[in-house]
Amino acid sequence: MAIADELERLHRLHQSGALSVEEFRAAKASLIDAGQGGDSCRNAAPDIELRTRQWAMFLHFSFLAAFALPVVGLVAPILIWQLKKEELPAIDIHGKMVVNWILSLIIYAVISALLVLVIVGIPLLMTLGVVSFVFPIIAGIKANNGEIWNYPMSLVFLK
Repeated sequence: MAIADELERLHRLHQSGALSVEEFRAAKASLIDAGQGGDSCRNAAPDIELRTRQWAMFLHFSFLAAFALPVVGLVAPILIWQLKKEELPAIDIHGKMVVNWILSLIIYAVISALLVLVIVGIPLLMTLGVVSFVFPIIAGIKANNGEIWNYPMSLVFLK
């Protein structure tokens, strides 16, 4: 899991402004290339990167299944994360972010439901409905572009 930890470190450096977009992409590509065996697997790195981007996008979008089948929308991202994190180490970061968002959303929904008794909870629940639809779409698009996007208002349970 050293590659996933290093990718997460690079992401934090990028988010803090210590790395520019170009530096972040170059460091990430170098890390993935080194993790794939260097020069002998240079052609495999773009394939791994493409698959990682696609699966990360699927991981974020799978949360949207909650609008049709609530349990599936909560379980599918976790299953994708657990099944793919060994094969594609960069998926680990996306999986942790989605799980943090799911847990945060559940906490916010419970609090908002309790606040329905004082009417404040109704607009809060409506807002949660909108952001629970919009945020995974933004995160999925960013993941497909090779970026890591932290869900706003997400509490951090997994690092």
